Amino acid sequence: MTKEKWGQLRQRLLKTVGQNNYTNWIEPIEFRAADDGIATFDVPTNFLGNYVNQNFADLILHELKSEDPTVRRLEFSVPAQADGTAETTNKATAPRAVPKPASGSALATAPLDKRFTFDTFVVGKPNELAHAAARRVAEGGPVTFNPLFLYGGVGLGKTHLMHAIAHELRQRRPDLNVLYLSAEQFMYRFVQALRDRKMMDFKEIFRSVDVLMVDDVQFIAGKDSTQEEFFHTFNALVDQNKQIIISADRAPGEIKDLEDRVKSRLQCGLVVDLHPTDYELRLGILQCKVEQQKANYPGLEIEAGVLEFLAHRISTNVRVLEGALTRLFAFASLVGREINMELTQDCLSDVLRASERKITVEEIQRKVSDHYNIRLSDMIGPKRLRSYARPRQVAMYLCKKMTSRSLPEIGRRFGGRDHTTVMHGVKRIEELKSQDGQIAEDLELLRRALEE
Repeated sequence: MTKEKWGQLRQRLLKTVGQNNYTNWIEPIEFRAADDGIATFDVPTNFLGNYVNQNFADLILHELKSEDPTVRRLEFSVPAQADGTAETTNKATAPRAVPKPASGSALATAPLDKRFTFDTFVVGKPNELAHAAARRVAEGGPVTFNPLFLYGGVGLGKTHLMHAIAHELRQRRPDLNVLYLSAEQFMYRFVQALRDRKMMDFKEIFRSVDVLMVDDVQFIAGKDSTQEEFFHTFNALVDQNKQIIISADRAPGEIKDLEDRVKSRLQCGLVVDLHPTDYELRLGILQCKVEQQKANYPGLEIEAGVLEFLAHRISTNVRVLEGALTRLFAFASLVGREINMELTQDCLSDVLRASERKITVEEIQRKVSDHYNIRLSDMIGPKRLRSYARPRQVAMYLCKKMTSRSLPEIGRRFGGRDHTTVMHGVKRIEELKSQDGQIAEDLELLRRALEE
């Protein structure tokens, strides 16, 4: 195993762990040697070494073994300091001195994805408020709400909006000092400043920004010292009327082990939820992505109905949806076929199975009967009272949209009803959805409850 080989392995790790994790945790470590089945690495701090050991060691070991099967374990050590003292976790290997990074590097913003702009963000009802708020902040004018706190589940567009704000601010207001980073990076730089005894530099740098953007703030929960420094940085910037933009996977009040004073500060601005996507938004995203894919695969056609099918079936995560479309185009190009329903089901069978496993007809029936406060036996029974018929139609509609069951199968699960009854129920709810706000709200609440 050589340093050149390690350089090649690092590029493979970059693809696996992503740019942020790579920059924070993999890039700072340096391969030293591999002897007697032990691969040793130099790390700038014990904290970083411990973190890499806990979170990435298995992955690194797997990659190393592909080049050198004799490697059994990893060790990380801090090289000698300038005064000759050494802090190392590997006593068998003599440490060597390495230069420390300049403190000014703390100001380096995290890489921005050039694809994540406002132009490529598809707006729909679930995300329109978050998009409007992000747009307002990105204008770079006087602060109207501080902080802007964006939250939502995986793949709903938080990071896309964060990157879009940063891109827009750089274009509109190049005079502003905009710093974007993850909460993980904030913590890493804070710990590094503590270790290097450069806290004054750290404070000065972070308090000199005009716009501070922190992604995935839930990461600092339970880390008391980092929370305290974040709290003081937050206060200092707000006092100077500087803009702060935060994202997380849940609302401030729902982040466990986050100090009350930090929660209170995060809630004092505008808190916006990016709701799970609805069918129309998912379809819009697919239509937008198809145009991009066609530029990569000119001449490749996609049959009518395929996008609608995917928008119905892959409902929890936009990243999975986009990944499915990318795979579909690549597969169709390789085998030289048109993208039709048959090819889609063959190519994406694993993704569709995973989606199907989550929701059953019985689950939908239970959720709908609970939502409308009626007995399950009444909903699937023969009674035609409106108080039972409408929930029954809602349940049929959800079964058609959220499972792969055929209309006759769904009919059998609803007291042996004919497939034409199911078809009528689905059509009726489709009509009411656009006319009756209450039905539309019920459908959205039920869909979200089923997808949790």
